[in-house]
Amino acid sequence: MCGIVGYIGTKDAYPILIKGLHRLEYRGYDSAGVAMIDDKGGLNVYKSKGKVSDLEAYARDKDLSGKIGIAHTRWATHGEPNDCNAHPHYSQSENLALIHNGIIENYAIIKESLISKGYTFRSTTDTEVLVQLIEFVKNENNCDLCTAVQLALSQVVGAYAIAVIEKGHPETIIAARKSSPLVVGIGNDEYFLASDATPIIEYTNKVVYLADEEIAILTKGKAIKVLTIANVEKTPKIQELELNLSELEKGDYEHYMLKEIFEQTRTVMEATSGRINVDMDNIALCGFIDNKERFLKASRIIITACGTSWHAALIGKYAIEEFAKIPVEVEYSSEFRYRKPVINASDVVIAISQSGETADTLAALELAKENGAFLFGICNVVGSSIARMTGAGCYTHVGPEIGVASTKAFTAQVQILIMLALSLAKEKNTIDNGFYRHVLEEMFTLPKKIESILAQNDKIKDFSRIFTYASNFIYLGRGYNFPVALEGALKLKEISYIHAEGYPAAEMKHGPIALINAEMPVVVIATNSPTYEKVVSNIQEIKSRKGKVIAIVTEGDEVASKIADYSIVIPDTVECLVPILATIPLQLLSYHIAVAKGCDVDQPRNLAKSVTVE
Repeated sequence: MCGIVGYIGTKDAYPILIKGLHRLEYRGYDSAGVAMIDDKGGLNVYKSKGKVSDLEAYARDKDLSGKIGIAHTRWATHGEPNDCNAHPHYSQSENLALIHNGIIENYAIIKESLISKGYTFRSTTDTEVLVQLIEFVKNENNCDLCTAVQLALSQVVGAYAIAVIEKGHPETIIAARKSSPLVVGIGNDEYFLASDATPIIEYTNKVVYLADEEIAILTKGKAIKVLTIANVEKTPKIQELELNLSELEKGDYEHYMLKEIFEQTRTVMEATSGRINVDMDNIALCGFIDNKERFLKASRIIITACGTSWHAALIGKYAIEEFAKIPVEVEYSSEFRYRKPVINASDVVIAISQSGETADTLAALELAKENGAFLFGICNVVGSSIARMTGAGCYTHVGPEIGVASTKAFTAQVQILIMLALSLAKEKNTIDNGFYRHVLEEMFTLPKKIESILAQNDKIKDFSRIFTYASNFIYLGRGYNFPVALEGALKLKEISYIHAEGYPAAEMKHGPIALINAEMPVVVIATNSPTYEKVVSNIQEIKSRKGKVIAIVTEGDEVASKIADYSIVIPDTVECLVPILATIPLQLLSYHIAVAKGCDVDQPRNLAKSVTVE
């Protein structure tokens, strides 16, 4: 959560900081602020509740001079969203300003100690406690800012990515991280700092990803210096970004979410690019090939994830068990890390995360690592924490996903999992070669099939308006389509604020049917499958109780589409790939209902893109 931006160099800092905040606003938009050392040496902090545009309006008549600055857009954890709790935070003397992403777990104890020493606090945040602690340590030890940060962070329990500047020292930014991402961009006589690479790519493609408990000293005119909290000097590893500026723009689309839904014609191709050969008889997943013995010897596979990625994991479970005959458990990372699970050295633990920075998933990996399991990551962001921790895995290659509600990342995760299942099955000789080739051939037809679904966008938009009245929705699916029902319900909840629940269709009679009446819309995924007739029976049960049915049906359907009130047609494909196609109309449905209700689709209330705190 939260977005951090920093700049030091020869250019005016403010325009760079503001543009960076706009790029990172998907990480949090409760409040925003900047701190800069002006041309006269003064340290100015300007901050405002609300979005980055509110900060711009507030700061319009202020002194915005300076070649150094730090900025922040907040997703509130400690303290309600207001002007006072917004970052940056001053120290008591107002000589230091700090921004912070993360949670300081022992902040209350530190705060009590500082109050006893005469410190007063303006906010209710854990972040202000940290900047006050740094100033206290600096004064007590008569040391420089970097040393003070090292000493202060050695007393801190929790997660953090921070940047600090000091009045009278316009030549240096001190940055540090632990369990929260931070990247340094290296330009010509200038440095950039950010939570992720999106604000940096416009200026440089050379970056350094800080590791846990590392501190970067960014000094004008000097090479970057990296130390640990324990004062061990590290050699910075400079990497090149693979990111295009055009991927960060909305183009002609009204929202990032809609753009990213439509990009799936391309991203499903990118996920397989270079991984399936032209003869359709081999999959080359390097992370699997290099470690296939670990997979083949696995007594079981555990997949851990959160939110949308957890739904992708369920589809992966179905595919791996069906094709490779290896037992799979799917775990919510937030529960897995705390429930003392049994993990063996023979287990393979797969972590799925779009950002590669999800705090609970990282903690679940740590637990698995301690128990000797083999770790495998599936994520989108190159150089992310999960990518570095696992050492083996697959990137989804969908490009930046700016919309808070995940769309293209989900379909790519499903593709990777199915390719992994097929690879395992081929090595184990548990899959028919003809069927194996057929699935690969079908993967190559997905872009055109997705185009045919997207061509129904206007139709979906038209009937979506009808459902703005609804306060509840039910989503039903069976087999591979049960996780699709869960994902469709989540999308609707996230962006339209309509309560929705996904169920296995057969479970409707075990409780949810009591909710059915003329005011209850029910989305049913009724595609070609071995359970099609049973799902049609569920639709009839709903209609007999006057429920409104939106059905996702396969092209050529003659039964479900005639019973349903509204139907969306998807092309036919193999059962394991149906979730990729069936999910897309549900993404469009939730998008158009939310837009019709006047909701902020890209920045839904209380949510942020990357959950980097518990």
